[in-house]
Amino acid sequence: MFATKKERAHNTVMKTSPNENLVYGGIEAGGTKFVCATGTCPDDIRSEIYIKTTNPAETLTQVIDYFRQEIDKTPLAGIGIGSFGPLDLNPASPTYGSITNTPKPGWSGTDLTGIIRETLGLPVAIDTDVNAAVLGEATWGAAQGLDTFIYLTVGTGIGGGALVNGHLLHGLNHPEMGHIFIPHNRIKDPFDGICPYHGDCLEGLASGEAMRRRWGTPADTLPQDHPGWEMEAEYLATGLATYICILAPQRIITGGGVMQQPYLLPAVRERVKIRLNDYINIPLIVENIEQYIVPPALGNRSGILGALRLAASACKETTIR
Repeated sequence: MFATKKERAHNTVMKTSPNENLVYGGIEAGGTKFVCATGTCPDDIRSEIYIKTTNPAETLTQVIDYFRQEIDKTPLAGIGIGSFGPLDLNPASPTYGSITNTPKPGWSGTDLTGIIRETLGLPVAIDTDVNAAVLGEATWGAAQGLDTFIYLTVGTGIGGGALVNGHLLHGLNHPEMGHIFIPHNRIKDPFDGICPYHGDCLEGLASGEAMRRRWGTPADTLPQDHPGWEMEAEYLATGLATYICILAPQRIITGGGVMQQPYLLPAVRERVKIRLNDYINIPLIVENIEQYIVPPALGNRSGILGALRLAASACKETTIR
């Protein structure tokens, strides 16, 4: 069945920049905190607040109170939400815009889109937090001018989003890049993994929480020569090589707290080349992989800026292709 006009609009990246005369609201909904902001672009953030993620009633009440106060100062044209998931992103679904079977206690079934739209009376657009980061980097960051790339975040969990031929990647569901299955040598690594659904998927073995439980200390406290980093680089490189073979991205952007360790990214790049073994013999990968697998140009701002971009997509004043 062909996508409807509404579905095509939901899945495309806007051709033009957000209307500079309009101010938007953005929500980056994370498992530990919600980042809320108003503004138009990286150089025009009017206000911002961090709210601890507790239960839906408490957290969303604070979110709504913040935006009501901001609307009293400056009218907002729309709200964009980049949220942890899984999410129902099928526009035809009666639960569109809701969190589904998340392991985050108390949040399954929360209608994020409906609650924000009904209480604030504004157009609302929603996508995953990583797809929001994709939009941020495509608009203002390390993926400007590209139409096919991946954003992978490696933090407490692992998530990925993608732009493919200018469209945010959706199908029956949004991408679940953290839940692919990768080789697990239980002699070298007897750790069972932490994913409550799959055990030793990529997130179960290589997320920040997996490293903490495996080694008994947060990842950022492990010294550079700790064997955990070699293992981490190998797992992540295996995942990235898989994505390269499937989607042929023009660039891979890697964010999240675990990737902030300066010695991890170079190790991942080298292992990706080893994994591919010159089969994909493209100069950018073979000779200049440091320009192919890169950190986000927007740093930890990719998600919230992408949420502002989503907000613009909810407004009729913005043209989409």
